[in-house]
Amino acid sequence: MHLPTTLTPPPPPHPVPLSPTGAVAPFVPESKSFPLSLLKLARPHQWSKNVFVLFGPFYAAAEGKIISWPGVVAALIAFSFASSSCYVVNDIKDRDADRVHPRKRRRPIASGAVTVSAAGMFAAALLVGGVVAAASPALRPGAGPGLLLLAAVLVYVLNVTVYSLSLKHIPIIDVMSLASGFVLRVLGGCAAAGVTPSSWLLNSTFFLAMFLAFGKRLGERRTMAAASPEDAAALGASRRVQLSYTDDLLRMAVVVTAVATLITYAGYVQSQEVHYTRGFNLLWLTMLPPTYAMFRCILLLERGRFDDPTELATRDHPFQAAVGVFGLLMVVLVLWVRTA
Repeated sequence: MHLPTTLTPPPPPHPVPLSPTGAVAPFVPESKSFPLSLLKLARPHQWSKNVFVLFGPFYAAAEGKIISWPGVVAALIAFSFASSSCYVVNDIKDRDADRVHPRKRRRPIASGAVTVSAAGMFAAALLVGGVVAAASPALRPGAGPGLLLLAAVLVYVLNVTVYSLSLKHIPIIDVMSLASGFVLRVLGGCAAAGVTPSSWLLNSTFFLAMFLAFGKRLGERRTMAAASPEDAAALGASRRVQLSYTDDLLRMAVVVTAVATLITYAGYVQSQEVHYTRGFNLLWLTMLPPTYAMFRCILLLERGRFDDPTELATRDHPFQAAVGVFGLLMVVLVLWVRTA
């Protein structure tokens, strides 16, 4: 199977280990305790994606609306547990394909650190925890927000399950399904907070999530090609939809969705001009950090530094600084305008 590329990949940052004869050294699973393997299986580092739950409540609070913050906390817990349950189910299904992937073969199920039966029970326990959190009495009085949050969590689980079973193999649809998961996080956060999501928020979330998904597809191709031709061939075996994509298509999709995200957010900035104008619309300053962050993400994906844009949130300091500056600017401007 051939994966077309258009750029000469950079040298791998971590060379593939070789045996004394020059062949690729066999993989030896890491020795970890069972609880640590379960923790790794839950992928808690991916919980950072649940920051999307906070978007709706934050912007609603910025407009002076009353927020049910205990409900928002319940939504964060619910989506964290539910997403981890889905990751476990996906790893169970993909365990054979993961074993031929140079990085994914280290996952607990693929490496044999956790059995399929134990993983199945763990997934069920995580799902129950997510449902309980979604229906938690921590939500403000009234059945409405609790039921809406529970519905968002259950639809999220259904979407990820269908994605794992079939949609992940259909080009474009696979990315739209992933993006829908982020939109459902936003809807769940708004339901838990008792606020109505705006169209610009849903549009920005959808385009940003598509940017992340297309970026992951492109990043995988770049890092695998940088490692070795054998790893590039293994990519098609482990993620079949990559055989339908090309580098040029993914690069174009990444740029288009990045620009669409920024333009959509720019529409929000313009709509708030009456509230933030002090000589000029001060909210425009919040356009600068996300613009830098998104194009830095594209730069690092092209270089093969990361195979998942979400990794930048925990590993790339300039990206983290941009996100921090954006958050700080938003908080300062909101507090200043509301106080004034």
